[in-house]
Amino acid sequence: MNIGSIKQNDAGIFVGKIATLTIAMTIALREVQSSNPKAPKYEVLALSASRAWVRVGALFELFSNGTGESFLNGKIEDPSLAAPLYISAFRQEDGSFNLVWSRPTRRRDLAAEVAAKTDDALPPLPGDATEAPPVQEGLGESSAEHGFGGEQQEPGRRQRKPRETEAAE
Repeated sequence: MNIGSIKQNDAGIFVGKIATLTIAMTIALREVQSSNPKAPKYEVLALSASRAWVRVGALFELFSNGTGESFLNGKIEDPSLAAPLYISAFRQEDGSFNLVWSRPTRRRDLAAEVAAKTDDALPPLPGDATEAPPVQEGLGESSAEHGFGGEQQEPGRRQRKPRETEAAE
């Protein structure tokens, strides 16, 4: 979905607007001067409420597999945003860019994966008399019912053994 456009002004600076239901910002692109081939092509600057330019993202130049045409891809991220805004910029015939947003897709949908691996049968409810839980070897008795060493305790109350010093007195 198109959320804005960027045009080159008389000074040669790419300036534009992004508008959605919750975002209205003026942005500018500043070319990055770097010899690193992995560096972004442009920094994305946004105009703050105090009319200062703030760096909020970067755009990288990518090429279409089908046509070989170049486009810009990156994100805008700021603490005021609930989530990063992933954008692509496509050059138009007049030299301007149309800005398009995209929502990143997850590589794996965990809920669908779990649902595919389980059957529809539900396990029995706790305390259901139809199926007793399996007995596991090596587990001790509950300390709520029995004291340490096999002593029977009064339900709902813990008994305190006297210390050796108290017993000697």
